[in-house]
This record gives sequence, C-alpha cells and structure tokens, in this order.
Amino acid sequence: MSSGYSSLEEEESEEFFFTARTSFFRRPPGKTRAAPQDVQKEGEPHVYLSKEEVKEKIQSYNSSVTDKLKMTLNANGIYTGFIKVQMELCRPITVQSSQSQERCAHSNNETAFYLPDGCVNTLHISSTNTVREVIEALLKKFFVADNPAKFALYKRCHKEDQVYTCKLSDREHPLYLRLVAGPRTEMLSFVLREHETGEWEAFTIPELQNFLRILDKEENEQLQILKKRYAAYREKLEEALGGVWKPG
Repeated sequence: MSSGYSSLEEEESEEFFFTARTSFFRRPPGKTRAAPQDVQKEGEPHVYLSKEEVKEKIQSYNSSVTDKLKMTLNANGIYTGFIKVQMELCRPITVQSSQSQERCAHSNNETAFYLPDGCVNTLHISSTNTVREVIEALLKKFFVADNPAKFALYKRCHKEDQVYTCKLSDREHPLYLRLVAGPRTEMLSFVLREHETGEWEAFTIPELQNFLRILDKEENEQLQILKKRYAAYREKLEEALGGVWKPG
C-alpha cells in the first residue's frame, strides 16, 4: 500500500511521487472498485453545529483517535484536522513531472498509467475546505495533469453488513463529515473516483493518443514475453526428443 501526506495550508511542501508499472490490461474481477455490497446512497441532510457543539465534538474526537491525527480548534472557530482518501481510479491518469510543470504549463513531458490499488493519501485540511479543493489538492500532490472536473469524492460507510457510498457535492466540507462521524474509518471513509461517465469520453484527443502509444508498447512487451516463453518450451522439448532418440 502506498500512502502520502499533504496539506492544503502550506504553499510549499515536500514533493513525492507514486510510481507504478504502466498497464492497460483490465484488472482481475477481484479488483473491481465496486463490490456487490457497495450500495449507492442518497446524500443525508446537513446538520449545523454550534460553536460549543463543535468544541465538544473535537474533544470527543481527539480522545478517540489512535493514530495521533487530532483536530485543532482555532480562536476564530475554524478547526483543522486530517482526512485519509483512498484512490479508486479505474482509468489511467496523466501525470506530469514537477520539473516540467515549473518550466512550462503545457509541457509534453507526461506519462499515463494506472494508479496502484490501495493508494491512500492523508491530507491536512481546515473546516472551510470544500470537496472541490480537496480533489484539486489530491491531484496536485500526485502531479496529475487531468482536469479535476473528471473526478468526484465519495463518502463510504458500513451499516448492517453493507457498504454504502454517496457522491459528495463540490460544496460540502469533508472535515466536518469526519468530525461528525468520528475517527473510525469503519464509520466513514473517503474515496476518490472518476465521474460515472462513458469509458473514454472524458479524455482529450492527445490523452487518448498517448494511451494508444502506451498500449502499443505493452503489446510489444507481451509479445516478446510470449516468444521467450515458447522458445524455452521448444528448447526443452528438443532436448527431451534428443534424449529419447539418442542411439544406445
């Protein structure tokens, strides 16, 4: 499992990059992102908390955390804390190196690949940060060049042996949801997914052309692997035949 930490409150932060073997082959059935019990759930009504209720919630939250990721209440009533977001992306992402981003916003130094299953990123955010800001921060930390509008943030909760998911609106505040649910990820977790659009409609022509180049490369790699495998089989068979027909 890969994980990372980033903050929406810091202008400069340590850069990191998640690497993965590029692959366009479809994932095994066991690795699809939505299990049969993953039920879509309608959004729940927002309940506003008073300042005293927020203070009590934060104290209760901090007394229950086990990973030291506590929340802090500021004098102005804004509180900060941490959320963990699991990346469940089915389509490849286009990644641009940080060096090329600094040189030119339209650099062609880009790579497309599938993000490894189970990637989790920890974000330090405030109660004022919206879902849209969280998505943009996640993509920035992964150096993803894709349009943030392609992605959506979901909340996932467990109830009565079922897993419920609900797409969050861009205006919702993830840290508030984390505070209300408490620190246990069984009660609430966040997941980044693509919007439920067609298979490839969300991608631009240059992105699709890049994917085709990668697909051609992988096809050639797989052909070479098959050729080597069958060459090894042929060699073993010829050795076996030579041993059988060897004059006694």
